[in-house]
Amino acid sequence: MKLAIVLFNLGGPDSPEAVEPFLRTLFSDPAIISLPGIFRAPLGAFIAKRRGPVAREIYAKIGGRSPIVEETRAQAAALEAALAVHGHDAQCFIAMRYWKPFARDAARAVKAWNPDRIVLLPLYPQFSTTTTDSSLKDWRAAAKQAGIEAPTTRICCYPWEEGFIASKAKLIAAALAKKKPAVDYRLLLSAHGLPKRTVSKGDPYQWQVEKTAAAIVDRLGINNLDWQVCYQSRVGPLEWIGPSTDSEIRRAGDEGKGLIVVPIAFVSEHSETLVELDIEYGKLARESGVADYIRVPTVGIEPGFIAALAGLASRAASGETVVTCGPGRICPKQYSRCGFEDAANG
Repeated sequence: MKLAIVLFNLGGPDSPEAVEPFLRTLFSDPAIISLPGIFRAPLGAFIAKRRGPVAREIYAKIGGRSPIVEETRAQAAALEAALAVHGHDAQCFIAMRYWKPFARDAARAVKAWNPDRIVLLPLYPQFSTTTTDSSLKDWRAAAKQAGIEAPTTRICCYPWEEGFIASKAKLIAAALAKKKPAVDYRLLLSAHGLPKRTVSKGDPYQWQVEKTAAAIVDRLGINNLDWQVCYQSRVGPLEWIGPSTDSEIRRAGDEGKGLIVVPIAFVSEHSETLVELDIEYGKLARESGVADYIRVPTVGIEPGFIAALAGLASRAASGETVVTCGPGRICPKQYSRCGFEDAANG
């Protein structure tokens, strides 16, 4: 059986010239700005124009472009190799949401390869309407336009999948080995934030992030571990979920703590890890009097993480309608926008 795996991620600009078009696509997404298209498109263009110079400065710090496509290609190659061990004739296709390669590019490539089955695999461990759901809707339109008819199974989320959690714990353990003996450390488990109103509409992302954090801490098994979930990357005037990562860095400085900062919603390095966490928050930590600042890498191509993705994809390839960390829906009922039903209903 020929198995196509479509890997979803947000994407990033591949040159300074691509920064503004990338932002324009981002802020034109109805999952990001919930206005009618007639208003959303010009507003998205305005925001992109206004934020473009600042964003170009951010990307200039990492060579003028995002490394996320190369990172995702490495994950795709590792996943293909892992699936081959499972006996699958599998090929991975990359569908970025906001820059090349877009879902339409992936859909044309999948159509040309003519698979027997397709598995849609988000590189977002926690489900959100702003990430997984947006990418799946984008794929649905692209697949229809490309005339794809192969049976398709969607993977919803994997917030506490064993291999993901074990890989994250392994990387944290390596960071813990670098601690300075006279410093008292706090573990900051940082995820991308969301506006509170998005969560209030039934988005399960925050609940899933906190489950990821709890699973990591449990896996570490360290008595009396000082740890905190926090949220980064706040933009705009809306109230966002918290506490914010920058406020937690300042608090740690006030308390004379060292910090081990762990990205738990990103699985590959990009501007929000390489610039925001490493450069901007690293500087903030020094200015705030944080005793030591250690940043844990993303899971990338950690063997345990890739094995977890291969296991999820293998289960989906067998025809399971939903693949999550449980046999069915894992989100409490108040999260009405959980991805379980969407995946189950095809």
